[in-house]
Amino acid sequence: MQNTVKSPIRFTGKGLHFGETVRMTIHPASADYGIWFRRTDIALGDTMVAARWDVAEQTPLCTRIRNEAGVSVSTIEHVMAALAGTGVHNALIEVDGPEVPILDGSSAEFVHAILTTGLMKQRAKVRVIEILKDVSVTRGDATATLAPASEMQIDFHIDFEDEAIGVQDKSLVMANGSFVRELCDSRTFCRKSDVDHMHANGLALGGTLENAVVVDGDAILSPGGLRHDDEAVRHKMLDALGDLALAGAPILGRYSGIRAGHALTNALLREVFATPGAFRVREVDEKTAARLPGAGVHIEEFPAVA
Repeated sequence: MQNTVKSPIRFTGKGLHFGETVRMTIHPASADYGIWFRRTDIALGDTMVAARWDVAEQTPLCTRIRNEAGVSVSTIEHVMAALAGTGVHNALIEVDGPEVPILDGSSAEFVHAILTTGLMKQRAKVRVIEILKDVSVTRGDATATLAPASEMQIDFHIDFEDEAIGVQDKSLVMANGSFVRELCDSRTFCRKSDVDHMHANGLALGGTLENAVVVDGDAILSPGGLRHDDEAVRHKMLDALGDLALAGAPILGRYSGIRAGHALTNALLREVFATPGAFRVREVDEKTAARLPGAGVHIEEFPAVA
């Protein structure tokens, strides 16, 4: 059965890119509604933006969606990952600014609030996108692939010059609450030199040592250090789950990312939907539904966030 949140969930925090305080509310929605965003700060015109792969712009630093009227919402990947990872299929997300609040740079606050509020089951069957053959996209030294699998799995490889990150690999089957336990508290990360450059150019104005893991060579500059030794690759997997959620339904398949980012994952979804015979949409039985991300998750699985 599909799920929505039991009652509205409110968040307030600074946006990462513009640094302004943003208020956001996740509202319950009817069965088969999907995930939609609404800009409450815009009075006229079409303020609704679908959380869908074909309206996503291929930007390197975040995931931004835009409707035909030019209304956009940025940095949606962390809340999208939280919804997918807790099994929320339908929601209306109202936000009074151009981006989702960054909070601590992970999905943890979204996940905790959703699990605390609880879900409402809906009398509608869950449909999935089943990958039927390998589809891959490559740009430079980065590759993203979706391959057939009986459940959702994410494999990721990163390779950074900074010793504080270095080479990291991780693979997870996204069932039985693994997103909540293993990934949801992993924060976005960046190099100090990149932060300095962005700030000098009026970018990432809301970025601080409190909402990102900032590294400088072999040093971790953020207070408290890392939440996981491999927090960087875990966050890339978190991002991938959020970006894949723009497919519009849970994916049955194995996602493999090698140095991949938001733009490449979106390009992969576009390639899948453009490739004849690459996928099918079908309803799932109870056994398969029980293995989808978020199925059966409860608050006791939420990690003790540093």
